Amino acid sequence: MPAAGVVSDLLALDASTLATRIAAGEISSEDAVRACLDRIAAVDPALGAFVDLRAGEALAEARAFDARAPRAGHGLPLGGVPVTVKSAIEVAGLRCETGSPSREGVRATTDAVVVQRLRAAGAIVLGTTNVAEMLMGYESVNPLHGATRNPWDLTRTPGGSSGGESAAIAAGCSFAGLGSDGGGSIRVPAHFTGICGLKPTPGRVPATGHQPACLGPFSLIGAVGPMARSVADLRRLLGVLAGWDADDPCAVPAGAEAAPYPSAREVWWFDTDARAPSTGATRAAVAAAVGGLAAQGYAARPGRPAAFDEATALWDVFFGDAGEMLLTAAIGDVAPTLPILAAMHRERGPRPPLTAMRLAEAWAARDVLRARLIHELEGRVVVCPVTAMPAFTHGERQWTIDGRVVGYLDAMIYTPWANILGLPAAVVPAGRSETGLPIGVQVIGAPFMEAAVLDVAAAIERTCGGVVPPPPGAIA
Repeated sequence: MPAAGVVSDLLALDASTLATRIAAGEISSEDAVRACLDRIAAVDPALGAFVDLRAGEALAEARAFDARAPRAGHGLPLGGVPVTVKSAIEVAGLRCETGSPSREGVRATTDAVVVQRLRAAGAIVLGTTNVAEMLMGYESVNPLHGATRNPWDLTRTPGGSSGGESAAIAAGCSFAGLGSDGGGSIRVPAHFTGICGLKPTPGRVPATGHQPACLGPFSLIGAVGPMARSVADLRRLLGVLAGWDADDPCAVPAGAEAAPYPSAREVWWFDTDARAPSTGATRAAVAAAVGGLAAQGYAARPGRPAAFDEATALWDVFFGDAGEMLLTAAIGDVAPTLPILAAMHRERGPRPPLTAMRLAEAWAARDVLRARLIHELEGRVVVCPVTAMPAFTHGERQWTIDGRVVGYLDAMIYTPWANILGLPAAVVPAGRSETGLPIGVQVIGAPFMEAAVLDVAAAIERTCGGVVPPPPGAIA
């Protein structure tokens, strides 16, 4: 077995390549599962990425898959591939506690629809991964399972709330997985750990079986989506996950490729925000991505949708104010202390009480703004930062960038736009910080433009090199 800090050649593969090699008989599913389990045993004591493991069940399922392949296994897009699932998404028999003492010991009795689809595609579920408490933080730390650490630097966070998932994939413990995103919870962890992630348009991928439930206003801003080691993996996983589900209030009867604008050859880009200036290395990563797109024939010019300027305040109402109201009813006075809600009061307060009229007005304003953005983009996509900086050290709440003090929420301001406006957004690695930390860039499109967003992300990946493992020795 390789040393703890070294990712083996097998574990450095992306899910698509592994599926192809399993189908060709070059690698067995059992060997891939065993390699992941050995890796988890070696590094997870330091990472803290996992909540539950299905070691015995996963091995048995892998052996069963190998026994029936090639007769039944070769046609499956994820045939024999080990994957993981964010512990806010139900996996039958495993804990689905969302990191909250109020849900301690809660176990799922059924698989979420997306987990059912993974299994039907041949994937082997290894286990579930750690989250921020009640998914309300850009770090993955909670009273039940502690903190997850970044495999690039254990003193730093892998992000939240899908940070356990990103850490597991980046560290070679899993080939791909599922996260969820209501304010950047797939994209921030992907950026912080140097992997790829996709927040789909709400309704493209069913959120049925996610906890807390994606209902009411949260059905408009939250989404379940794939996290992986390549854009090809995101595309493959989206093809498996997308499609109608009668229990999802936003569901659409369309697969992964249906789109109002199937392709985009014009790209707008910006590399900083007036409220939260980005670091020099972040701006350099955007420049590298845009330069690569231009070299591949894209028309890339500076541009920023005007709708983004109004979107943040609406997300504050939907995610912050509505979230605090519902969470206070569920978990009591601890709710306002959760990192995002505490920052909402500290940085954006004082917050007026959420009334029915205020929510209705925000909902109507959101719908008008979304339509305006669609007309403004006219099939273009936008390339921009994911956050103002790379992965931060555990517990940090403000940063000084270019002489400006930037608070916790403002540093993350680049991600909630896609949530409140219901836009697909992908993250792909594009650069490194001065200290070698990965930096991703974000590709945002109009609703249901996942195919175009992934095309642009793939073009950036070709130029910027894509996902690489953390350096040997980063995980002691």
